[in-house]
Amino acid sequence: MLSLMSEPTETRRERAARRAGEFPPAPEPLPRPVLDSHTHLDITVSEAGVPGGGPSDDPIATAITVATGVGVDRLVQVGVDVASSRWGADIADRYPAVLATVALHPNEAPRLADLDEALREIESLAARDRVRGIGETGMDFFRTGDEGRAAQEASFRAHIAIAKRYGKALVIHDRDAHADVLRILDDEGAPDTVVLHCFSGDAEFARECVRRGYLLSFAGTVTFGSATALREAAALTPLAQILVETDAPYLTPTPHRGRPNASYLIPLTVRALAATTGSDLDELCAAISAAGDRAFGPW
Repeated sequence: MLSLMSEPTETRRERAARRAGEFPPAPEPLPRPVLDSHTHLDITVSEAGVPGGGPSDDPIATAITVATGVGVDRLVQVGVDVASSRWGADIADRYPAVLATVALHPNEAPRLADLDEALREIESLAARDRVRGIGETGMDFFRTGDEGRAAQEASFRAHIAIAKRYGKALVIHDRDAHADVLRILDDEGAPDTVVLHCFSGDAEFARECVRRGYLLSFAGTVTFGSATALREAAALTPLAQILVETDAPYLTPTPHRGRPNASYLIPLTVRALAATTGSDLDELCAAISAAGDRAFGPW
């Protein structure tokens, strides 16, 4: 087994594939199905193409088929603005394996000329049956400076209210803003289901989230050699509060960093989490699947 603490040496073929932007080969299937709790099919298809190689008359169906082949049978398509949210809601109506979330990304909020109008559009989509989450919303202090934080916070508070009005999961983007995310959730009162997308905190932040009953969704970053603090956070998280995601086409897990990501690569992250938590792989898959159904299901 490859150590999580070191990156494997690339072969010449792998290095060429990475530079060419090719999708990695499919990993070994999981012993039982899980979901990808956060993916961007629209960006993946438009920027990276179709997993499995070659053209496809229906790239979404192809991506679902390739993922299902390795035990990833459910996908949550995540919105980041009005257009992608509307697209995701429509895709979820067409494909039984897909559910959708809708939102304005925190870095989108400060750019909008009319934030209130965009929020009304998001709320109209939130009422749809196969829209099961409000997100990704939250706070991002990495890409947005002080001048945009008031708009981010106003947008985040509005999304929390929408999630509670419609009984939907709240999917949070949190980058370098852990304390403020918790402050705002505590101020507003969190919805029944809160998912920390691409969890990026340390053990202390994980304890605070676990204590509040939130779900921590781990991406391919947990496989990175430098992610010691993240693995410490995962190790103390109860299995019932763990989800996995790709954030595709980004954050491709080791050993394929630098190449496009897609839902079929989830098994790499799940196996890394099993090693990190000391869990039986079958038990972990069952827990992830159950957590996904509680948060977003039934499909």
